[in-house]
Amino acid sequence: MHLRALKRRLVATAARRYRSAGPFAYHFARGKLGGDPVFAALLARRLVPDGARILDLGCGQGLLAAWLAAAVERHRAGEWYEGWPAPPTGWSFRGIDLSRRAVARATAALGAGACVEVGDIRAVAYAPSDAVVLLDVLHYLDEPGQRAVLGRALAALAPAGVLLIRIGDGDGGLRFRVSNWVDRVVLLARGRGFAPLHCRRLRDWIGVLERLGCRTDAVPMSGATPFANVLLVARPQ
Repeated sequence: MHLRALKRRLVATAARRYRSAGPFAYHFARGKLGGDPVFAALLARRLVPDGARILDLGCGQGLLAAWLAAAVERHRAGEWYEGWPAPPTGWSFRGIDLSRRAVARATAALGAGACVEVGDIRAVAYAPSDAVVLLDVLHYLDEPGQRAVLGRALAALAPAGVLLIRIGDGDGGLRFRVSNWVDRVVLLARGRGFAPLHCRRLRDWIGVLERLGCRTDAVPMSGATPFANVLLVARPQ
């Protein structure tokens, strides 16, 4: 199957789950999954292993779980791109987010197939996990909060586990400024006003992870978007 055709099928399959959660949830899922390169990258690089206990911190409406479930469904139907490895199977999903509305949408869409709860990722307990995911989250926390969340995530991670973090590179010039502007719009939309953002340069993010005992690969993750995004794939040494 051609890659472009598979991506369209994946987006449609994952977004279909959100019809029961209302028009906003459905259209947001279609737009985000169709336009954000990180979801395809997770499959193409097979960054989530089989049987993984996934902990998604700042999970929003649970798009990652819907995407992975759609990948399993399409692969079992014989619809797959031969250049990609088979999608992960046997995983479990726990998501945590501050937004009650986002969690309600996730619960409506994912049902009993996932555990999604309202909570502050700086305070809730983390269960043992094989993949901890933080997509576009850490810059909303101050630097002590960032270090605390990363330290607790690594403490919860299995020895062979993976920490997946998407960040904006503070050295990204105009692209980074665009990213920052969008993040401020998001804060306003969530009723948090002009709360400060706590961004870093890519090399500084890697330095933080190295000091926490990780080896880290940095994967460009802007795709066709105007943002300065990077996916950090960190593993305990």
